[in-house]
Amino acid sequence: MNQTSAIVLKPGKEKSLLRRHPWVFSGAVGKVTGTVKAGQFVALLSADQNFLGWAAFSPGSQIRARVWSFDEDRPVDAALIGEKIHRALKKRESIAKRSDALRLLHGEADGLPGVICDRYADWLVVQFNSAGALTLKSTIIQELIAHTGLKKIYERTDSDSLALEGLKVSCGPLTPQAKAALEETSTISIVENQIHYKVDIVEGHKTGFYVDQRENRALVKQLARGSVLNCFSYTGGFSLSALKAGAKRVVSVDSSASALALGLENAKLNGLDVHQSEWIEADVFKQLRACRANGETFDLIILDPPKFAPNAASVERACRAYKDINILGMQLLNPGGDLLTFSCSGAVSTDLFRKVVAGAGADANINMQVISNLSAGLDHPIDLAFPEGEYLKGIHLRRSE
Repeated sequence: MNQTSAIVLKPGKEKSLLRRHPWVFSGAVGKVTGTVKAGQFVALLSADQNFLGWAAFSPGSQIRARVWSFDEDRPVDAALIGEKIHRALKKRESIAKRSDALRLLHGEADGLPGVICDRYADWLVVQFNSAGALTLKSTIIQELIAHTGLKKIYERTDSDSLALEGLKVSCGPLTPQAKAALEETSTISIVENQIHYKVDIVEGHKTGFYVDQRENRALVKQLARGSVLNCFSYTGGFSLSALKAGAKRVVSVDSSASALALGLENAKLNGLDVHQSEWIEADVFKQLRACRANGETFDLIILDPPKFAPNAASVERACRAYKDINILGMQLLNPGGDLLTFSCSGAVSTDLFRKVVAGAGADANINMQVISNLSAGLDHPIDLAFPEGEYLKGIHLRRSE
């Protein structure tokens, strides 16, 4: 902690900080006093020298600083990190009792900007997506071991946002226990909603699995009947829920052959009737059009695409893609059928996503009713002062009879 250097804001740029929003954009910075290196923690001051927070400097990012503590008397040290991790774990105790796959640390919402930690059984998979997080990497690992008792820890700092932060990819085992275990296998067995999954923490998406969709997979288990189409299916989380619920036909579409193979393996692992499932390696947009041309229809359709808008500059293009797949999804839906449609693009707001989906309904000339809004589970908390944390948004729609 450097208490002689400081980041000083331009006049009037402290308003969001006073509302406890943790980000400081480059345009808000008036000057940096002293010599401050990337990832270094310094005082953040208003133009009239009032203390605003202890922040990590990030010269390679448009988000020039992230606040880790708004309390002048609590600079960022191991004790503070330990307290933050302890609070985060306490908040998730109820989830940990019913699933051994969950998010333990969720970045800014837990007061740890850029830090992600997912638990898979007796493994922890971590990401350090900000300069400050990298500076505290060893401290965070030590505190995680101390508070969880888990020693198999793997790093997956390889998110799309790293380039925007000026950071480098870093993946691999962080403890001797993790290194030894990986010599045998990179897949971990987990249980969620009475369904067993194998998760590949080395090659899988994100940290290996989409733990943020837990409650929505449970919803599919309630809704599934007749025929189900799961688009961008990855390793078949929604598909397995549908098969478990007794759906007669479940079609999973993804561009990754290895993800589909693991999905089929997971179906067999659970003793599900794989003859009622189809695993199609294809471009989802092309496959949806092929289904329409063939006159296929479904009782339940899930649209859970990857991040179409990685930044604000790509929002317009992303909205066209969201509209396209939702038009196709609605056209393939039987009357009375359910559509679960999602966006995981943080740059696309909830209001904008709903407008895009409403536009798809209008263009498709199909009446759709909103049943409920969908989001990530409680292990992905949203700080009221940090709406950017609400990256996953979804809508449960039903086609009018």
